[in-house]
Amino acid sequence: MRNSATKRLSGFSLLEIFVALVIISLLTALAVPAYSSFIMRAKVSGAIGDMRSMSIEIDRFSLNNEDRLPVTLADLPMIIPLDPWGNNYQYLNIRTAGPGLGGVRKDGNLNPLNTDFDLYSTGKDGRSKSPLTAKHSRDDIVRANNGAFFGLAEDY
Repeated sequence: MRNSATKRLSGFSLLEIFVALVIISLLTALAVPAYSSFIMRAKVSGAIGDMRSMSIEIDRFSLNNEDRLPVTLADLPMIIPLDPWGNNYQYLNIRTAGPGLGGVRKDGNLNPLNTDFDLYSTGKDGRSKSPLTAKHSRDDIVRANNGAFFGLAEDY
């Protein structure tokens, strides 16, 4: 017969459960920001891809219409998607708008980003200001240097 004093109950101790919870918490604390960063990079890449496609369509429109740019994105023969954050892409035909228009996007030195047209997404916050150095413009996805740069405003 077994002695009841030597009989041991099987299961986890409170200390073992606590250690397991601490490990799970640490892994979660590391994984959530990494996942959020991955999602943000994927959305930025999606916006850049959309904007490159629209820029190509704008160039094609210009070639087919005697170097005239569309007045709005609705003039393009394509379905204009929303940006990854659910906002409309912003477009401005600089040639027809004329100089001095406040909506022209500008860099940190207040030089216009483009001379033909502006195309950008207002980013995660859905807000934007004309200079890229403004707080609400840093998360914008912009087209600059007449299409030589597509990316985050803070990277330009």
